[in-house]
Amino acid sequence: MVLLDLAGLIALLLWGIRMVRTGVARAFGARLRALLARTAENRLLAFASGLGITVLLQSSTATALIVTSLMRRRMMRTATALAVMLGADLGTGMAAQIFSVSRPAIGPLFILVGVAIFLSGEVTRRRDIGRIFIGLGLALLALRLLLEASGPLRESIIVHDVMTALGGQPVAALVIAALLTWIAHSSLATVLFFMSLAGAGTIDGQLALALVLGANVGGALPALTGSLADGPEARRVALANGAFKLAGALVALPFLAPLADWISALDPGQGRDVVDFHLLFNCALALILPAVGPIARLAERLIPSAVERNEPGRPRYLDASAVEMPAVALTCAARETLHMADIVETMLRRGMTALLNDDRKLVQEVERMDNAVDRLHEAIKLYVTGITRESLSDADGRRAMEVISFTTNLEHVGDIIDKNLMELAAKKIKAQAKFSVDGEAELKALHQRVVDNLKLAMGVFISGDRQIARQLLDEKVRVRDAERAAAESHFARLREGRPESIASSGLHLDVLRDLKRIHSHICAVAYPILDAAGELRQSRLKEAEQSVEPASLDEGGVQSRLT
Repeated sequence: MVLLDLAGLIALLLWGIRMVRTGVARAFGARLRALLARTAENRLLAFASGLGITVLLQSSTATALIVTSLMRRRMMRTATALAVMLGADLGTGMAAQIFSVSRPAIGPLFILVGVAIFLSGEVTRRRDIGRIFIGLGLALLALRLLLEASGPLRESIIVHDVMTALGGQPVAALVIAALLTWIAHSSLATVLFFMSLAGAGTIDGQLALALVLGANVGGALPALTGSLADGPEARRVALANGAFKLAGALVALPFLAPLADWISALDPGQGRDVVDFHLLFNCALALILPAVGPIARLAERLIPSAVERNEPGRPRYLDASAVEMPAVALTCAARETLHMADIVETMLRRGMTALLNDDRKLVQEVERMDNAVDRLHEAIKLYVTGITRESLSDADGRRAMEVISFTTNLEHVGDIIDKNLMELAAKKIKAQAKFSVDGEAELKALHQRVVDNLKLAMGVFISGDRQIARQLLDEKVRVRDAERAAAESHFARLREGRPESIASSGLHLDVLRDLKRIHSHICAVAYPILDAAGELRQSRLKEAEQSVEPASLDEGGVQSRLT
């Protein structure tokens, strides 16, 4: 039962720290990212900003993710990023000090205040601030209960034997603590847990310091493993920061016994030597700050930047560090959606060129571009799904659905171009068929209209403008009429017996049909915007006994869903 209590309280501590991090990220995340970007040219300011942001976010890993995203976009140099990470490491020591000096009543008081703020209104910023207070309260309450729950472990013979064995093996203690920290993804949580064990008398001073060293080394592992899929810029910062901590730990290991006696005499109290040593260790690492320039140059030589390759299917703007900041993350997703739309537009243009000019090479190129569209669609979908795992405001929720809807329709457009139009192009090449001069002109005109309206759809997606959305839906009716008129002209040529029209009749009608289908998917971006504004009818069907008024007819005589 004691172990079960400890496991539950550790989980509560981790959850409280996570609530603080997500609350700060949502309420102030955009400003924190902007602050880091502004300090990119001053290492001292970068160090200070890394320290301050980590104290606010309660996580050096979260700070590392922000730094990684800035490095990936060439917005921060390696030396500056290392300065930020040294500040972030010191920030975890400051955060541990803040938690360690709390009074018993502060935790429940923070929870009470946080719940009151969270329930006091629907304003997103206020609810995020309430989440911060609740997280702080839960973490502080978990710490107090951990201290109480750890007491019985002091009487356990098994625990005593294990701790005695670890006390004589500081390297093994360091490795175990590093693994625990890696699993928890929070050096702050593991240091506070070790503080509760030391406060209860379960571990002695020398073992506690070895565990703190392991927690610091383990704190660098999440950023290191997370950077493996990123570019060399992110990897070199994560590796350098991990090397700093590992080197510092190896230097400190032989001096644990005198350090334990000195720190215990300096600040006696329940587990105070743990958080004090954690702070002092990271203060010592901060002394490397003047040397980050040469270290950065060495890291750049060891891990050189990769040669830029043009990979259309690789996401450019999906920033993993922004997932906990919905407004910023949705902007990233929207930018990536426009990247996807640009590829679809290129496919649409080149697809028609391949069809009309019998270009086999271009057909294959369009097929490869569809694979890029599919990869981007999957990446955007998973990214937005990650955003929506947390509660969103109504506006952010609507925007998330708009992004998913538009990317899904773009993916359908890509499939129609690849699976239908390019198949028709292959058939036309194989049969050596030709469109008539009039028929080809009609296809080009309809195709150009579809391309122009794809650009209009991008504008609707970005601006959310209702007038442009109405204009796009008006274009849907006009394209439908143009497709019908082109089909009728084709049938007229068939009646005249034109050889080209007879030979290419099936291809011609299929291309018209596919262009209309593509245009329908393009126009779908307007529906969520007009629906939210209450400007859509529920159905295009007429009431059973209600005649259609002239005002409800569009230019083509077709009843519109626009109100």
